[in-house]
Amino acid sequence: MTTQCRYCPLRRKDAFLPMSKDEVNFMEKFKSGELTVEPGTPILLEGSNSPQLYTALTGMGIRDKTLENGNRQVISFVFPGDFIGLQAGIMGEMGHSVEARTHMRLCVFNRSEFWNFFKNHPERAFDITWLAAIEEHFMGEVLATIGQRTAMQAIAWAMVKIFERGQSLGMVTHNQMLLPYSQRDLADALGLSVVHTNKTLGALKERQLLSWSDRVLQINDLAALAKAGVTELEGRQKRPLL
Repeated sequence: MTTQCRYCPLRRKDAFLPMSKDEVNFMEKFKSGELTVEPGTPILLEGSNSPQLYTALTGMGIRDKTLENGNRQVISFVFPGDFIGLQAGIMGEMGHSVEARTHMRLCVFNRSEFWNFFKNHPERAFDITWLAAIEEHFMGEVLATIGQRTAMQAIAWAMVKIFERGQSLGMVTHNQMLLPYSQRDLADALGLSVVHTNKTLGALKERQLLSWSDRVLQINDLAALAKAGVTELEGRQKRPLL
């Protein structure tokens, strides 16, 4: 059964701003269906011109870009509530790929209706602008991390950001959350080798700052890990939900 926007489980999460009745009604008209994908399934391909846009309803994924020499750069990790395909919606084609890392359900929107946001729903259009600004801010922080943080600081920073997103989505129980990514994914996100990443995670575990094994991340003292990552806790900053 397709989930109606008025009953969307994400709307009850602390991560998202409330929506007015008019906004919910508009999103129900904008939504064309749902798509279920298995782990490892490509959702959008780099260079593609997809006619559809998505919101991750459940599950987690990854955004990455393949360089001309075959190396990969992980752009970001996809969480429930993330809007997928904005780049194609604005620029006509994707500059990176998106892949499911767990079983995912996606809300599907037709790109042909995308401009109605800007023509008829300025509040929703501002939400898209906000999401784009947040993505730009995050990419700036990633660049600063790769260029200026040590490996230990970089990994601590990344785990803090991931854990805070998990907390806001109700994915953390007893200081643990599912983290369905590999050490290579983390290394490719931070410009590190897998060997260096593995050793650094081991050092953070020895300092009792975090533990990551069997796809489960455990952090008992998030403030201490943030200090190690030369960053501050953001708290539960609410974001728009499309």
